[in-house]
Amino acid sequence: MTRPEWPRVPIGLDAPQWVSRAGCRSVLAVVHTVTAGQRLLEAVELIETDARVQVVFTQAPDVFSNGVAEFLRSTGGLVLPWELVTRESFDLAVAAAYGGLHELHAPLVVMPHGAGYGKSFTTGGEPVVYGLDAQRLLHNGRVLASALVLAHEDEREVLRRQCPEALDVAVVAGDPSYDRLVASLPHRDAYRATLGAEPGQPVVVVSSTWGLDSLFARFEDLLPQLLEELTPQGFRVVALVHPGAWFGHGRRQVDAWLAECRDAGLVVVGPHVDWRAALIAADHVVADHGSAGVYAAAIGRPVVLVDAPVRVATSAGSAQEVLRRTAPRFQPGTPVRRQFEEAAAHAADVGEAVRERLTSQPGRASAELRRIMYELLDLPEPGRHRAVPPVPVPGDLR
Repeated sequence: MTRPEWPRVPIGLDAPQWVSRAGCRSVLAVVHTVTAGQRLLEAVELIETDARVQVVFTQAPDVFSNGVAEFLRSTGGLVLPWELVTRESFDLAVAAAYGGLHELHAPLVVMPHGAGYGKSFTTGGEPVVYGLDAQRLLHNGRVLASALVLAHEDEREVLRRQCPEALDVAVVAGDPSYDRLVASLPHRDAYRATLGAEPGQPVVVVSSTWGLDSLFARFEDLLPQLLEELTPQGFRVVALVHPGAWFGHGRRQVDAWLAECRDAGLVVVGPHVDWRAALIAADHVVADHGSAGVYAAAIGRPVVLVDAPVRVATSAGSAQEVLRRTAPRFQPGTPVRRQFEEAAAHAADVGEAVRERLTSQPGRASAELRRIMYELLDLPEPGRHRAVPPVPVPGDLR
């Protein structure tokens, strides 16, 4: 979009003469990736019904930007080009990733796009928790966020070690995705029906994150093996692949790679579908080091993990680290059903341990996020507050 084509409404110096509702606080949803965008929608939904608020969206720079434009179109929201929003000021911006945030002119809420801050990397021989490090949180010595959303109280201690400058803006709000999963549990039968599962038919969800360390990359024979062994025993096998893989390679290509498995009975959940519906429908989950396995365990689903490479590091004490330490490992030479039975026998204990590390504010995330945003908008918070809605029942898995 060239500069003369930039929208002049509802944001801009002369926008007041064109709008149909005046005096609204402007809120910018900063979408880096499809995954981040899915998380941001839940924050936006907490304030967008307010007649005093105007929400707009933008696509921020990110290596995984493939698919974001399509995602933004699907929201029906007003999308402004990045080049424009970096030249305007907003009353609030909300993001779930870090690229380009220093270019924005707005009080900024930064929230995680996965299960807390569970990944770490090594620099200078020391482990560093990704997302709570000075490299992401500071720009020229200045803290970027006006509010840094944490899922667990213990993440404050990580900040104290890694970026003490950000302690004053840290807010422990809990995990909105976990709360949404809990609110959706009563709708399990509807989610199962969407996956084509008959009443009483066991559903196995195979979940993969993105990248060369993922299940999708490293265990090419796993899905065919599960289908061959489990389908004759009446199981429904479902694949849940991270949007980073779908959009990194293209939906057509990933569909092609999975075509033979689909012909053999695999149910493939597309990247536009809310992945949480599949986890709630599951009786068993096979997962890698991504967030989906953490959330599955947290709602009591038996999880079997595939081995992660040594270079994949989880932050000490995180929900990811607890799951990696306590969940059984997938054994290629052992009957899969026997492995599921072992995982089910320990699912309650594993789930309790994971939940304890995932959130220290269960059921409170929406209320806390809403409070934070209204505080930064300098608006009185409305007395009405919607209950956490269930995950929508997918209409089309493709």
